[in-house]
Amino acid sequence: MTTFTDTVPATTQPGGWFARAEAWLDSKGKGAWIAAMVLGFIFFWPVGLALLAYMIWSKRMFGKSCRRASRHARHAYAASRPTGNSAFDAYKADTLRRLEEEQRNFEAFLERLREAKDKAEFDQFMEERARVARDETDSEDHDPA
Repeated sequence: MTTFTDTVPATTQPGGWFARAEAWLDSKGKGAWIAAMVLGFIFFWPVGLALLAYMIWSKRMFGKSCRRASRHARHAYAASRPTGNSAFDAYKADTLRRLEEEQRNFEAFLERLREAKDKAEFDQFMEERARVARDETDSEDHDPA
């Protein structure tokens, strides 16, 4: 009996060892990148210089966190691809559609709420303005000049 597996040998993966090393350093965070760069300068300065140039070029040196960016990208990719289970994929698609509809409804509600607040503030402004105008005309009427 033979079984079919979905695995790809490590030697045929795009990027090979470099992509795996980059992913490993990203999972450890910015400190791992800095440690690798320092070790590169200690053992063979062109390696440290190359790592420094790569960190600056890829914005790893000045970004908030390597770990968070790579995790977010992995989750976004994993959420969008089909799992192979048609029942779960249909459930996931229906749930995502429902959540998007709820988000649109909530954003519309917030827009109506903002409009109501703006209208209330404008009405209050107009009432105050009318009251000030009334007070001025009343004071002119009672003031014998």
